[in-house]
Amino acid sequence: MCLFCEIINGNIPSTKVFEDEMIYAFKDINPVAPVHFLVVPKEHIDSVNGIHAENSKYVSHIFEKIPEIAKSQGIESYRIINNCGSDAGQTVMHLHFHVIGGTELGEKIL
Repeated sequence: MCLFCEIINGNIPSTKVFEDEMIYAFKDINPVAPVHFLVVPKEHIDSVNGIHAENSKYVSHIFEKIPEIAKSQGIESYRIINNCGSDAGQTVMHLHFHVIGGTELGEKIL
């Protein structure tokens, strides 16, 4: 089982910031900003490349909930990052979105 599936199932500890029937959000263990959490679907999807008509409802739900979760963490301005594949820096092959904020990030992405 993958690392994020283990976190979702409660087998690996995490600092949960939100959970419902479809998604789980938790603080990043190596934050790059004052607020840095990840949002993952509870259904295992490897990456953006694995999204299709039957599971896209998870991604839609994530983006519907991110503003609410961000606000609960004290931010209304933030960056959302997704890495798709190992060359792009994806180290856990379970679809996830980094939400980063709490400081001025600027326009430059890299």
